[in-house]
Order: sequence, then structure tokens, then C-alpha cells
Amino acid sequence: MAEGFAKRLLPADWQIHSAGIRADGLNPIAVRVMAEIGFDISDQTSTVLDPKALQSSDLIVTLCGDARDHCPVTPARVQKQHWPLLDPAQATGSEAEVLDAFRTVRDAIKARVTELAESEVS
Repeated sequence: MAEGFAKRLLPADWQIHSAGIRADGLNPIAVRVMAEIGFDISDQTSTVLDPKALQSSDLIVTLCGDARDHCPVTPARVQKQHWPLLDPAQATGSEAEVLDAFRTVRDAIKARVTELAESEVS
């Protein structure tokens, strides 16, 4: 979801890459809740962190504690931000409750990416 927002909301000259500590596949519920607000992420893929890409990045954003705690070491010049969000893929309950968890995280990610975009413009 973060990649989908970043590619549309951040400056066009930014290179956006999304990866995790595991490649768990594209979550169909994430695709569904993003489509609800007009973002098609169905062509995105789930990839594993590339240590070389981390070394050449300007900014690394981790979205949950697991990613923050297991992110490989990067040079001091690489800016890091941690957005402490719950992993909606871990949500349990009824279909409606799981959808609500995904929507809550989706909206939080959108707000964070919007803030990042605004801070880069000013």
C-alpha cells in the first residue's frame, strides 16, 4: 500500500522501491482496499530487501516493528523513518473486522506519505 501511495503522491523524480524482510506475496485484501479509493496496486510485487539498494538509498521507511528490527545496517547518510503501524495481514476476526484493519492502516499510510510529500515540497 505504501508503494502505491508513494508512486502517486511523491515527486516524479523519486525512485520508489518497496521490499520486506520476506516476500509474502501481494495481499488481495490490500489490493481490494486500495482499489476502493482509486489506487490500483494489482501489478505490484512482493520482494525481499536488496542490501545493495539499501546502501544507495537516500531514505528508508519501515512500517512495522518487525521490519525496523530486522532491517540491515545502512550507511549513516541514509535517512531512516519508522512508521509504527500494525501489520494488517495479522488482523483476525470477521471479514468486516479484517477489512477495517486494512482500511485503518491504508489511511494511516496515506496520511504519512502525504506528510512526507508536503515536507519535501516545502
